[in-house]
Amino acid sequence: MEPVDKAAVRIKHWMEHNGSHIEEYDAFAKHLEDSGIGASAKHIREMIELTRKAGDCLRKALLALDNERP
Repeated sequence: MEPVDKAAVRIKHWMEHNGSHIEEYDAFAKHLEDSGIGASAKHIREMIELTRKAGDCLRKALLALDNERP
């Protein structure tokens, strides 16, 4: 397998992994909010946005691979 193909597999895996974390973080933030722990939930929600930004970077990296194929 070519290095670019290996990189694509790895990046796709990370994208899926990040997506599952976002779902878990969101459920946890809801749990905290329902329990009256709003300040902590606010930080978890901030982490969700940062994780989404990381996902955007991974998507851009995956798109950039197309330009780097030999």
